[in-house]
Amino acid sequence: MTTLLLIRHGETPWNVLAKVQGCQNIALSETGKAQASLLSERLNGAFTAVYTSPLHRAFETAEIICKPTQLSPIPLEALKEVDFGSWEGLTFKEISKLYPTHFNTWLTDESTGPMYDGDGSIQNVSRRAKACIYSIVQKHPNETIVMVSHGGLIKSALIGLFDWKMNMYHHFALGNTCITTIRFDEAQRPMLVSLNDTTHLNTPVTAV
Repeated sequence: MTTLLLIRHGETPWNVLAKVQGCQNIALSETGKAQASLLSERLNGAFTAVYTSPLHRAFETAEIICKPTQLSPIPLEALKEVDFGSWEGLTFKEISKLYPTHFNTWLTDESTGPMYDGDGSIQNVSRRAKACIYSIVQKHPNETIVMVSHGGLIKSALIGLFDWKMNMYHHFALGNTCITTIRFDEAQRPMLVSLNDTTHLNTPVTAV
């Protein structure tokens, strides 16, 4: 049994402003660093490898997670956030006003989740994320591995792994530094064990 911990990065200034970050290289806020430290204390090095998106907010979260260990995070392009193209830097409220038709189709389409530009569709990201996860799981039988990525990428990955409709993307939320746990049996069949676990943040977060 291989255990995969899918982790969203810590908070950024753009998260606070509700701006779509996508592939913009936004760093962690001080609160985000504190969240990552709490997560690191919770995990306490109980994993054998850490893979991460190369974007600053994810990579820095991964570095903090690795502090109790001798491990270094391994960056993978396939774990980068959804490329939202023209929508990056805007809030979803702004997007709905500027691109009403495309935004509504993105929200409601079940088969591909087409986007205005960027990655083109949720389906494209879902396929990328699913392929990346299976390739890593194959390398780590019977281990616990961490992947630090982004809310959009993780949601797309779950859609791919569990064959959900594309508009499921819009029906659940993932908090900063949340853990989503998936276990894979010997046949590499995935089982969702927990979703959006942020119990480590019950401790008051202070700036570091």
